[in-house]
Amino acid sequence: DWPVMMLASLLFFFFIYFDGVLQQYEGVVMVIFLFVFLVYLLRFQKPAVIDAEDEPDVMLPTYKTALFLGLGGGALWGGSELLISGAVGMATAFGVSERVIAITIVSVGTSIPELAASIIAIIKKEKAISLGNLIGSNIFNLLAVLGITSIITPISVMDQGLLTNDIFWLLGISFLVLPLVFIPKGLRLGWRDGVVLLGVYLAFVYFTIG
Repeated sequence: DWPVMMLASLLFFFFIYFDGVLQQYEGVVMVIFLFVFLVYLLRFQKPAVIDAEDEPDVMLPTYKTALFLGLGGGALWGGSELLISGAVGMATAFGVSERVIAITIVSVGTSIPELAASIIAIIKKEKAISLGNLIGSNIFNLLAVLGITSIITPISVMDQGLLTNDIFWLLGISFLVLPLVFIPKGLRLGWRDGVVLLGVYLAFVYFTIG
């Protein structure tokens, strides 16, 4: 999954860096890449967990499923509207660019569910779920969120800081995961690695705001 995350990051870099626009056909390529990756995972990857007991799954009634989907979708849409409105208002109030608010307040806000899921997975000794959730989220955000959005309408870079600064942090932090996993002890992310990653993020925020 890590190589796919790096390929997705590099693909996004080459699509956006030279002309500052993510075109519709480039979005199509990104979505197709994601589709191929998902098909590979579902068809060729072995299951990570095999149920010891054949217990039938308890299915929710159809009306409850539809109700939950409707409520969740409506709340998600409303929350997204409020989040974007608040971000624009905060940028105006503090006199900073929308980009700075986006990579700090908005990015943290949208990542809190992933943080909560990862912490719960770690507590339950499901470390593969924790790391897989984070890598998978990065892949999906790059290929699906940007890909589908650019298919609807091309995405133009409005703040050059995204191309001169942020995108290189994206590539660097994505690559940093690999040596941290293998050094000094193979296939392990320890607390020291966590401190390094958190420190790099804080450095990114500091230099971006500064």
